[in-house]
Amino acid sequence: MFLLLKYMSLGVLVLQTTSLVLTMRYSRTLKEDGPRYLASSAVVSAEMLKIFACTLLVFMENNLNVRAVNQLLREEIVNKPVETMKLAIPAGIYTLQNNLLYVALSNLDAATYQVTYQLKILTTALFSVSMLGRRLGFYQWLSLLLLMAGVTLVVVMWCDSEQKILSAGSQFVGLMAVLMACVSSGFAGVYFEKILKETKQSVWVRNIQLGE
Repeated sequence: MFLLLKYMSLGVLVLQTTSLVLTMRYSRTLKEDGPRYLASSAVVSAEMLKIFACTLLVFMENNLNVRAVNQLLREEIVNKPVETMKLAIPAGIYTLQNNLLYVALSNLDAATYQVTYQLKILTTALFSVSMLGRRLGFYQWLSLLLLMAGVTLVVVMWCDSEQKILSAGSQFVGLMAVLMACVSSGFAGVYFEKILKETKQSVWVRNIQLGE
């Protein structure tokens, strides 16, 4: 049962990630009358939905007890301003990252963006080694190097094939945006993990703090 649930979760994650990229790409390149929506508006809306979902999960953890949830959030958010301010760093970086992803998808096709964005695995590994003191084995480093080589090859091939469709400036903006998003994603993810390891609170409460 546990194995089935694990594979179902993996399938849902793959579907969600793929559909998100395609939807974002379509919405940023769709030609229609009137101004295009602001990327910042989409980022804020996503954060509001995330806060709502995490709050609902906190309610479920506390057996739908409104008083218990209210006390918990007050103690963890209002009465611990220093802990909340610690999350201001990853929150700001995640905001920057999400806006960069919209810029990237406005200037790159979905396939190239998806492949290039996998460099966040490399940046996350590097920050894990430097900030958390993790050690990677030979095959793990080899896998990361192969990933970097594969992404580089895809980007070079894409630039050659798309140079007649997109301007050089547009290509450069898209690539720089996705590369900056990879770095910010790696740092923010590892920083957030470090905070989670130093606390006993659930990840849902920390996500509420992160969204606020």
